[in-house]
This record gives sequence, C-alpha cells and structure tokens, in this order.
Amino acid sequence: MREFLASRRDRLRPDQAGLPAYGGNRRVPGLRREEVALLAGVSVDYYTRLERGDLSGASDTVLDALARALQLDDAETAHLFDLARTASASPRARRARKQQNTLRPSILRLLEAITEAPALIRNNYFDYVAANPLARALYAPIFAGPNPNSARFAFLDPAAPDFYIEWEKNTQELVATMRGEAGRNPFDKRLTDLVGELSTRSERFRTLWAAHNVRYHRSGVKRIHHPVVGELELTYEAFELPADPGLTLSTYTAEPGSASADALRVLASWAATTELPAPRQESAAAES
Repeated sequence: MREFLASRRDRLRPDQAGLPAYGGNRRVPGLRREEVALLAGVSVDYYTRLERGDLSGASDTVLDALARALQLDDAETAHLFDLARTASASPRARRARKQQNTLRPSILRLLEAITEAPALIRNNYFDYVAANPLARALYAPIFAGPNPNSARFAFLDPAAPDFYIEWEKNTQELVATMRGEAGRNPFDKRLTDLVGELSTRSERFRTLWAAHNVRYHRSGVKRIHHPVVGELELTYEAFELPADPGLTLSTYTAEPGSASADALRVLASWAATTELPAPRQESAAAES
C-alpha cells in the first residue's frame, strides 16, 4: 500500500490536480501528502497513516475519496480496494485461493468449437492451461516448452523480443496485469514465487514491477512476428470464467480482408498438418 500510494502521488502534478504549485523548489516530483489529504478531505495525519499501511477502519467512502484525489482509473481503484481489504483481513482470512485440478469438460468443448480463431485459457499464474489447435500454432514458441507460461517466455526467453513486435508495450501490460493479481491475493505462494523468479532473472521485470502500475487485460491489439507466417496483427478479447475463479479465456481475431486474416488462414493450414504440443492440464491449477 505504501509503495502504491507513493507511486500514484509521484506521477500527479499539482496543476493536474487543480492545485496551485507554490514555489519552484518542491522536494517531491508530484503531490505532497498534505495535498493528497486536502483533495481527499482527510487530515494529513490520517492520510499519512494510510500511506504507511495502517488501514484499520478505512471505509469505502475514504478509499473512494482517495481514488478520486489520486485520479485512479478503474483497475487502480480496484487494486486500492484489494490492498485495503487484504491489510484489514484477519490472519485466518489471509489464505491463498485454491483452483480446481482439472478443466470442466464443457470448457474443453468450447475451445474445440472455436475453429476459426485462436482461443486459449490461462490461469492467474500466467500458465497456458488449454488451447485450441490454432492458438497452439499461434503461440508455437511458447508451447514448445513443457509448461507454457506467457510471463516466463516474455521475460526469460531470448526469442520473445522478436516474437512480440511491441515487446516493451507487451511486457508493461503483462506486469501491470500481474500487479493486479498480486493485489487480489498477495499471500499466494505460487504467484509470489513467480514474481521472485522473474525479479531475480530479469532486469526488465524488476524495473516494471517497481513502477506499481496496474491494468485490466480485457481487450487490445497484439502484434507478433510468427516464425512460419510472418507478421500478424490480431485483436484479443479476454473473458474471466466466473464458474472457474482464476481462469481466463482469450480469443484472437483478424480484421476481415486484411493481410493478417490471410496469414491466420495459412497458419490454420499449417496447424492442420503439424503435430503441436498441448499444455498439460495438471499445470492448470496446481494448488498454492
């Protein structure tokens, strides 16, 4: 909480918050604590307590006021509430959630039914736990390993910067999504271990993790350079599966009549004649 609030303060200048910037010798790059307190309608002492992680008794009204003062977006506001909820929880409640050990047959049938678009399912540890043939073909470099994981590939595989045309943007979004996951359940050892591994092995990850940015990973454009069909520009949509907490279904489509649509059809033909590895389902939901 301390690092998140401080990072949000630092990025917001007084003029952006509608405050006069008295004097030219400010010691902080963004807002001072007293300025945030003024905007949120709380005392400086109380805001200082919040920023130090003492959220005992912090109401939703106070958190809403804080989100408005710091101009947080929807993802950042949800992250603030997640952090506050965790900080106020009893030790007994601070337990990592458990995921089911296998995917439901209906989910597997859904993937099989999607034949003209890549479709895959990831868990909240960024493992690809199931995919249709076209998705395995699209992400062939990731599925080449025994335990396909998008985070490990993006930060640890030397092929990733060539595969992702916008690698810097993709890694920013990936870490911001992971931040949200960590805020929802910071006591999940498996997720914490993943963050520790990437922090140890990737300077890029360490830098992005320290920024404390948060975002929803719901839709957007993915540009990749596929080793077989070349450049693809695809629109992705991500759908959380309410009956299966921690699992997300992602689909990828190309603009009709585009070069990417043609390349996707070529990729489908290649997938139909190539034996592609499937993710191991037991990696889908190993319990924390």
